[in-house]
Amino acid sequence: MTKHVSDGKVYRRLSEQEINELMARGCVAVDWTRVEVPEGPFDTSRLSNVEFSGDVRIGRLDGTFQRPGGLTRNSLISDVTLHNVTVGDGVFIRHVANYIANYDIADGVYIDNIDSLVGTLDSTFGIGTEVSVLNETGGREVPVYERMSAQTAYLIAMYRHHPEMVGRLVGMVKEHADSLLGQRGRVGCNAELTNCGTITNVNIGDYARIKGATRLKDGSIASSESDPVTVGRDVIAAGFVFASGSRVDDGAVVHHCFVGQASVLSHLFSAHDSLFFANCNCENGEAAAIFGGPYTVTMHKSSLLIAGIFSFLNAGSGSNQSNHMYKLGPIHQGVVERGSKTTSDSYILWPAKIGAFSLVMGRHVNHPDTSKLPFSYLIENRNESFLVPGVNLRSVGTIRDAQKWPRRDKRKDADQLDSINFNLLSPYTVGKMMAGIKLLNDLERTAGATAERFAFQAMTIDARALRRGREYYGMAIDKFMGNSVIHRLGDRHVASDGELRAILRPTNPAGKGKWVDICGMFAPKSEVDRLADDIAAGRISTLSELENRWKQIHSAYYDMEWTWVADHLKEWCGKNVDEITRDDVRAIITRWLDSVTALNHMLLDDARKEYSLQSRTGFGIDDPTGEADNDFVSVRGQFDADPFVKMVQDHIVTKTALAQSALALLG
Repeated sequence: MTKHVSDGKVYRRLSEQEINELMARGCVAVDWTRVEVPEGPFDTSRLSNVEFSGDVRIGRLDGTFQRPGGLTRNSLISDVTLHNVTVGDGVFIRHVANYIANYDIADGVYIDNIDSLVGTLDSTFGIGTEVSVLNETGGREVPVYERMSAQTAYLIAMYRHHPEMVGRLVGMVKEHADSLLGQRGRVGCNAELTNCGTITNVNIGDYARIKGATRLKDGSIASSESDPVTVGRDVIAAGFVFASGSRVDDGAVVHHCFVGQASVLSHLFSAHDSLFFANCNCENGEAAAIFGGPYTVTMHKSSLLIAGIFSFLNAGSGSNQSNHMYKLGPIHQGVVERGSKTTSDSYILWPAKIGAFSLVMGRHVNHPDTSKLPFSYLIENRNESFLVPGVNLRSVGTIRDAQKWPRRDKRKDADQLDSINFNLLSPYTVGKMMAGIKLLNDLERTAGATAERFAFQAMTIDARALRRGREYYGMAIDKFMGNSVIHRLGDRHVASDGELRAILRPTNPAGKGKWVDICGMFAPKSEVDRLADDIAAGRISTLSELENRWKQIHSAYYDMEWTWVADHLKEWCGKNVDEITRDDVRAIITRWLDSVTALNHMLLDDARKEYSLQSRTGFGIDDPTGEADNDFVSVRGQFDADPFVKMVQDHIVTKTALAQSALALLG
């Protein structure tokens, strides 16, 4: 009897008796000699009403499946047409209305009640699909692939001024896509496909759960055992890549999209030509041509994100942008830097650029650019845009966001694709605040110290807001710089100024100059430029080499951060590393503690507003004068018992102790 070896397993043709048994169970074949089973005994009773076409190989049907509700089902193949299919061990395949063609189905797969599973041998399974982010008419297309990181996509989309580098990167992805042409589709081990419609040219990873999807075409589902992908009911998707841990569910419609690790698109959300990286959460609304960096969140039916780049975003209900002015079409784009929020019914007319950790309220049609003034409020009042610099530094919401993002990292896959830095203060944001102070000083000097309002790029800054913003920036800079000095000293005793300077001298040559936010990862611009040049020159020639380079830059963050701090010591405290003394550092620590304490007290004052009389409106619904306080306390608790308040109070105590310890180490 003819035998073949595949994947370490030995297969043989069916015996005449087995063929007769299968025929008696309603099975038919165009050519029985092209049907193979494992060497040894084969249980034909596990097959019924199966039509075999082309080359079909079936594994051992000896598995069991525990279904919800306690039902146990044994492996079988029933009511299906198989055309050029390999089936692994311990599978369950039943009720395929049309057929399965040109697929390799791994061990432990469960398929029940689907319309079809077809590979056409001319697909790249969504790999290389061009996603037209930011500009719907083209120019920033990103070809997607299974292991794409936010950083790599950022280079392709945003560094079009470096065409040689972009061309090389796109070529790497195309080479990978071309290698898939002519291949059969794959369903990974222990995957589940139930109650689905048509699935065409979709590579399905291990442990994926596809339940009730309506139509999936030309895609890759990069599921893994540690972090399975879920595709749920009524989902329609074409030209897509779903990374590990992602969930696309509840009627979501996805066309030409990448959905990153642990991201969720659900509740009728629709998206086209968009990228969503790690931990995005999008429900009910719509996205069109967006670059959704990590933690892009939009939850409301009336919200539209369009033609913008976002990260760590919280979009309020009714948030909207426009990317055209009825002239040459939808060609305009917007940038909303990390950590920003848009309030209900906010609107921005692109092009515009919103600075990091800002809040946008109202309608803004004069193309605001607040990127030089982070942590600000942009507020509309009587059709005029008012900017309040730095005020978000004292906001409870800003600090809570910075604390919750690491806790809400739902990625379970140890192989994390996106490099994410959660720091609120960094050379990126602090550098902007330093430049922001100079900008505010220039505005005040130009208009005069007695001016009540200052005009800045079609926005208005009140005099009081300008001066307080400058104060907030100063405290934040003191906090960051002092914190960096203290952590650089560590727990080492410093016996002399010479010893101090040796400790503070930078050990990494990279870090000077401008820093950038590469969609979740902070890095010196010089390092990103060097990486781009290495790609263009062919010194980085594969996607895996690029992955490793990103991780190297990310892991060196704190060394490079200190290089930046050391480079700015002269500007900040009047002395460079080779001039600084222990007395200078004592002054730095005192200045740092004053700023930390002042900012924390501002946070407590902001938090106290949540316990004001106004906040109690609506409590004690049937007896607001007699029961409002008791009702409020039973639901919201007391101010002093609030977890955030206690955290801030503890933070003051901890930092005071840290300052005392650092001072003691200086002798």
